[in-house]
Amino acid sequence: MIVRYRAYKNSNNLFFSKKALTNPDDICIIYIEISSGQFVEFFPKVEGQQAHSEWNENLGYSHFALLVDDIFQTKHELKMAGVEIDNDISKGPSHTYQFWIHDPDGNKIEIMQYTENSVQVEGNC
Repeated sequence: MIVRYRAYKNSNNLFFSKKALTNPDDICIIYIEISSGQFVEFFPKVEGQQAHSEWNENLGYSHFALLVDDIFQTKHELKMAGVEIDNDISKGPSHTYQFWIHDPDGNKIEIMQYTENSVQVEGNC
């Protein structure tokens, strides 16, 4: 499934909403459904993003996301296990609940839960 920036014209995310006005037909995210309701997300390179000039110079990905059934319970369980939570639960530009943690190397991990309005559920292709 290909989502173009026009799907974010009313987003609170300034980058996404600006691109929805200036480049509505540009590809924002590509979702590949690997099983029912489970997606791999690909974000195309954006203006200003730096390329790798040396092997192993930069991280090879922006982040990894895990889909959960109950984001509030998951956050509670992670906190109880001593995992550092990077931010409060919020809704991202795709209308999906999210919060972030990181691994010991600092790689970002998104914890997410779909809502009935999530782009992954609605399509918005």
